[in-house]
Amino acid sequence: MADSERIASKLNALGYRIAKDEKNADLIVINACSVRQSAMNRVYGKIRNLKNERIILAGCILEKDKKKLSTKYQNIEFWHPDEYFDLTPIYSDNASANIPIMTGCNNFCAYCAVPYTRGKERSRPIKDIVKDIKTALKKRIKEIWLLGQNVNSYKDKDINFAKLLRIVNDIPGDFWIRFTSPHPKDFSDDLIKAMKECEKFSHYINLPLQSGDNKILKKMNRPYTAAHYKKLVGKIRKAMPDIAISTDIIVGFPSETRKQFENTVKVFKEIKFDMAYLSEYSPRPKTNAMRFMEDNVPHKEKELRKKILNDVLIKTALEKNKKLVGKTLIILNNRTSGNKLVLRSLASKCKKQGFLTVKITKATPWHLEGKLL
Repeated sequence: MADSERIASKLNALGYRIAKDEKNADLIVINACSVRQSAMNRVYGKIRNLKNERIILAGCILEKDKKKLSTKYQNIEFWHPDEYFDLTPIYSDNASANIPIMTGCNNFCAYCAVPYTRGKERSRPIKDIVKDIKTALKKRIKEIWLLGQNVNSYKDKDINFAKLLRIVNDIPGDFWIRFTSPHPKDFSDDLIKAMKECEKFSHYINLPLQSGDNKILKKMNRPYTAAHYKKLVGKIRKAMPDIAISTDIIVGFPSETRKQFENTVKVFKEIKFDMAYLSEYSPRPKTNAMRFMEDNVPHKEKELRKKILNDVLIKTALEKNKKLVGKTLIILNNRTSGNKLVLRSLASKCKKQGFLTVKITKATPWHLEGKLL
């Protein structure tokens, strides 16, 4: 989303304006993601239906896909994201701003193509980040998302991510701070302290677990154990008891046995996540998992494992959400501080932008319902 907002800015400077639909467009931009094969399959499907239009393909694209597409289609240009940091975005949301603070990744998780599409970690200068945030706040933005492939490895001279969080918190204005996506190995006690002390930090994080089995974590090149992850979650919740935590899980990683998967289920049940993003392992070119491991867990088994985790999530998410019924909460863009979706009555009658107050009247696993006050 952040990249797309910067692409829109670049095209505006070249004289383009956003078209109402594809049929009326002179140029179509597809912003791709290579993290999962299913995402690239959608890109290929889209391009097949755009035979005559001029296309720019941007985002995370592997060289293999570039070669394949450029050979087959003559109407495609590729745009590498090197210059995104230098572009002033056109925000697509009138309340929320996506602010990249770093790009790339040095972790080389065995399943992930990001280091091959985004390159090595590169942090933005703190002055540029602060400038972007102040510009956004002048446009009455009320929510700042700090973005990075490995956001808590941010480093600009002596400024680490915890210090950056404090600097952003000190910027004048009434707004929420969110960030994504952190890595458990870089989650320091100082960062937890900063999150607790920064009153503008919204009490929500996505903390990828990926697997609850130590052997699978090692094969994934995730340098932590299930015990380390659980201890970290315990520290975060002790500092901020009301924090909502979501996670990412990959099922069916090469050689993952049913017993190893059950270890993930065990951790999943113990931690009781507010939300989880579950995905089936899919081989990505250049990654160590594809080069040296066999994708030997059947698709049906992957689907079954995903369903088992989803069934657990339904119970834990509902349990968490029920605790909010009867409470009065502040929401922005129909989201609570804990990033939970609120469906609200009288929504169509309320024209006020920004923070709203609701009383929660009902809870489901996936959303809350509330009365606008």
